[in-house]
Amino acid sequence: MARVLIVGCGCRGRALASVLAADGHAVRGTTRDAGQVAVIEESGADGVVADPDRLGTLMPALAGVSAICWLMGSAGDAPAINGDRLQTLVERLVDTHVRGLVYEAAGPAGPELLGAGAGIVREASETWHMPVAVVAQDPGDHAAWLEAMRAGVSRVL
Repeated sequence: MARVLIVGCGCRGRALASVLAADGHAVRGTTRDAGQVAVIEESGADGVVADPDRLGTLMPALAGVSAICWLMGSAGDAPAINGDRLQTLVERLVDTHVRGLVYEAAGPAGPELLGAGAGIVREASETWHMPVAVVAQDPGDHAAWLEAMRAGVSRVL
């Protein structure tokens, strides 16, 4: 199986980590708060401290990763995360062994911001022939969201 990095491994991310680990994937999840690493690890993922708003902290977490789940659908307070930071990340992925990206395109950050992020991800797919999945399932429907994310990971791998 593959190693999957979940960027934004809060409640939904930990649920996804549990499902992916049960599927046989090695999972790594990020948090900005060092106090949450143990909680992430309880879900079956390796917890790492990294901030998607500071890509330099995120890049070391890419070691050995085949796919990334960008769970920033609730990052409305930091629009660059689904804009400039996401753009920079996808450009840098070209020089790594990451081969797929699953983008959460629904959530409290709003359709305009998340739609722009989805556009960045789709353009990266066309430009660099990187498999991507844009998941627009409402995270409020947790079971359907979880299955859509799981399917997205399967598609990009």
